[in-house]
Amino acid sequence: MKKLLQKDGFYSFLSSMLVIVVGLLIGFMILLISNAENAWPAFNAILTFGFSSPRIIGNVLLSAAPIIMTGLSVAFAFKTGLFNIGATGQFTMGAFVAIFIGVQGTAIPAPLRIILAVVLAMIAGALWGAIPGLLKAFCNVHEVISSIMTNYIGMFLVNFIVVNTIFDMGRGTTTRLPSDSALPTLGMQNIFTDGIRPSDINIGIFIAILSAILVYIILEKTTFGYELKACGFNKDAAKYAGINEKRNIILSMMISGALAGLGGAINYLVATGLSMSAVDTLAQQGFTGISVAFLGLSHPLAIIFSGTLISYLFLGGARTQMFGFSIEIVEMVISMIIYFCAFVSLVKMFLQGRFTKKSVTPDNLVVDVESIPEAEPISDSTIEKEVEA
Repeated sequence: MKKLLQKDGFYSFLSSMLVIVVGLLIGFMILLISNAENAWPAFNAILTFGFSSPRIIGNVLLSAAPIIMTGLSVAFAFKTGLFNIGATGQFTMGAFVAIFIGVQGTAIPAPLRIILAVVLAMIAGALWGAIPGLLKAFCNVHEVISSIMTNYIGMFLVNFIVVNTIFDMGRGTTTRLPSDSALPTLGMQNIFTDGIRPSDINIGIFIAILSAILVYIILEKTTFGYELKACGFNKDAAKYAGINEKRNIILSMMISGALAGLGGAINYLVATGLSMSAVDTLAQQGFTGISVAFLGLSHPLAIIFSGTLISYLFLGGARTQMFGFSIEIVEMVISMIIYFCAFVSLVKMFLQGRFTKKSVTPDNLVVDVESIPEAEPISDSTIEKEVEA
């Protein structure tokens, strides 16, 4: 038990579980206040609906993939000393490029078209992420301010381009994505099915998992990752150590943007042919990614689980409408759970301080005077030399 209490991973897991439990309890109180009679059935739906059938489990994994990617985007920047609030804008740019290639690139063979859509979505996200990176590196503009601005600029820019390129006036959204432009399913729809309807799950979840593993390797096992983190800890010290801090700031934001852009592609390249509406609303996946990163304490591998958990709670939360709760109440409950995820670092610090604190006793203060080496006497000539110097 003592060894367990000394492990950082134990406190990371325990703190994450605690904030989730507290968030769920507050959410349950909101349900009680709103509709006490149906509070427990609705709360039970939040806890259990995600496991109600193989098809629902598949849908949980489907919706988890893009928010895992935005969580990785936020976490990567955070690990390098940057706070990427712009994952939403980068997600939107990647999503549009993926849809555009999928709709307009029908002359390109389907497998190549999908690969092209994914790669170009990453490039679009990286270029959009480079804007706050450049402003931070060369103009010392705080990345939070600039990335918030690029969120709105990206949203309105994409709306403008959508309306003038692939907008379907009859449907009020982008032209529906052809089925052969969706990410392959590898037969998983035959596994994640309830016998009547299959899940829309595809390889997006595997892309998200592989991305998390790759981010972990880059940050923890490579010189490049060490340099990025060194700039985050202390860019002045990194500069004096010979590390190009401006280049690393830009690269960090570009990689972060590429991850968010990939999330946008995964979110829309699905068999159901999701469409992008030209509305003045920021994509919520980017903001959810912030909570996912906090809940996973910015550890790439932990984000796989935190993203899946948040997706699980989202699907269960949507189910509560069947018990007479309005969508506003549902959003309040889910938001409360996500809100408490932001406190996971504070909870971890408290737990570590509480259980690793060493008590000071008189025995600890006993010093063996005889073990202290005797200081050598300083001669007058040595003092004179020091004064002259």
